[in-house]
Amino acid sequence: MCGITGWVDYHGLGPDAETVLTRMTDTMTRRGPDGAGTWRSDIAGLGHRRLAIIDLAGGAQPMTYSPVDEDQPRLVITYSGEVYNFRELRDELRRRGHNFHTASDTEVVLRAWAEWGPAAAEKLNGIYAFAIWDTSTRTLTLVRDRLGVKPLYFRQLGSALAFGSEPKAILAQDNRRPEVDEEGIIQLMLPLLKVPGRSPYTDIGEVLPGEVVTFSANGLVRQRYWTLEETLAAPPRTNDLAEASAAVRELLDDTVRRQLVADVPLCTLLSGGLDSTAITALANAQLGDTSVRSFSIDFSAPFNRSEVTPNADSEFALDAAQFIGSEHSSIVLDGAGLADARVREECVRSRDLPFGIGDLDMSLYMLCTAIKEHSTVALSGESADEVFGGYLWFHREDAVHANTFPWMSDSPAHGRLHARIAALFRPDLRAKLGLDDYVRDQYHTAVNELSPAGSAPHEERMRSLTYLGLSRFLPTLLDRKDRLSMAAGLEVRVPFCDHRLVEYVAPLAWSLRTADGREKSVLRGAINDVIPRAVAQRRKSPYPSVPDPSYSAEVARQLGERLADPASRLHELLSPEALRVAIEPVSAPGVLISNVEAEIALNFDDWLRLYDPVLAL
Repeated sequence: MCGITGWVDYHGLGPDAETVLTRMTDTMTRRGPDGAGTWRSDIAGLGHRRLAIIDLAGGAQPMTYSPVDEDQPRLVITYSGEVYNFRELRDELRRRGHNFHTASDTEVVLRAWAEWGPAAAEKLNGIYAFAIWDTSTRTLTLVRDRLGVKPLYFRQLGSALAFGSEPKAILAQDNRRPEVDEEGIIQLMLPLLKVPGRSPYTDIGEVLPGEVVTFSANGLVRQRYWTLEETLAAPPRTNDLAEASAAVRELLDDTVRRQLVADVPLCTLLSGGLDSTAITALANAQLGDTSVRSFSIDFSAPFNRSEVTPNADSEFALDAAQFIGSEHSSIVLDGAGLADARVREECVRSRDLPFGIGDLDMSLYMLCTAIKEHSTVALSGESADEVFGGYLWFHREDAVHANTFPWMSDSPAHGRLHARIAALFRPDLRAKLGLDDYVRDQYHTAVNELSPAGSAPHEERMRSLTYLGLSRFLPTLLDRKDRLSMAAGLEVRVPFCDHRLVEYVAPLAWSLRTADGREKSVLRGAINDVIPRAVAQRRKSPYPSVPDPSYSAEVARQLGERLADPASRLHELLSPEALRVAIEPVSAPGVLISNVEAEIALNFDDWLRLYDPVLAL
């Protein structure tokens, strides 16, 4: 994993090009602490920060390719991510006459591009974002993996296009105050919803998952090489449960085997839930005589059971680790550490936006920082709930049939977080910008992207919810995991995001995915033999939030201090009444994120101070 950046300007990069390129590249030192490199011509510059995972000595970037009969480089690549089938592709390319100088997957991607051009993207299995500059055609191409695990942003201004793994790299190009337009302000109010291709920053967009973006003197061309819509286009498949479970097991075995390749220490994130336990068990089995390392998160404060959080991860994680035989460690966090203002600031800076919800960003960042002391790569269970249908909002009728995104509906299925967050913003601003209308329009746009398959109404609805979850909710989690783990210099791999698994499971009939009367029937059937019974029967529990009431009190106290500062800009966006309530310490057992209002207000305060954005108010 790494950080990539650069820009092209057909009018020339200018006299300060080297300084600007270095400045852009240095913004991503956290993503790539192991090395840096730049490449530049008169109109194109590429930058790279490296987190060394494979071929530690030979994978330096940007990397160039020159045909044997040419002295100058034909192609230059700056690449982030991992291609898990690079060994097979390297063998194929060798048969086609290519000679390799490194053992890195970067060189495989570069030579695959030289051999097949943009069609090479369809051959890649992995998580990646890369830019290739073709010196012969003077064309820049940006490519992102199918599920959008690795981020890639860009900004086109006339004859120029800048790109980066994170917006901060693009913003560093001219060091102007970033601007947020009206739609961007609405998006700041919606941390639970990802609008494909957009960012809150004016003129900064995203390469879509499964997209190739080409920029030349003739302009910008966008083309998808993979879409969820096509994956879900066919009528739902109704395989036998045993057959479907066997197929999923075969895919997971192969996926985990591929994703264990690394030249650095590797581990798994083990919460004791079905998904992370499955990955840990399969990884441990693949390693043979060596036990996989696993890590879980816990809190020093006692756990409070509730309907929202029915069980603690720690009791199940330890049971799973003992059953599997992993070398397990529990990272215990306390309220004081999580409430440290410097930790929050690091999280906001790593995400470039005030999107954190509750203490979830801080705990994940601190977990990744602790793991980094032992491992550089971790396997995680992200996306299994979206693919197999594990969330409560897949199973509560009020959420399923709501005329909106189910996790944003008026239902306890997701803690009613959307309503609580929206109420934090000034009512006049919500009305002026049409927040409710925007959510409604985005929902209908998303639903209409998926053509009807002609199945029964309930199957059709569940197919639609699968699409919504994968295209609008999962990206918020993937972005959070990427930014916070990479800020700690930790690469997190997500086996359940393998596109082959998604292509097989997502079109399965809902009746099959709940065939045993519970959620994720196919996954449970696939891995029942390698996980403890208690985990297999465990009720779904959300990512844990700190139960320490002193933490919530400290968050409220910090917010009170910020509001007393005359320089605070929170009044521009947030409701005075909501802020008055938020600074009162609360104890609300059973509520998902007890004082989310104060948490988000602090995130906004940090973001407004650090980035000083120009808001279209």
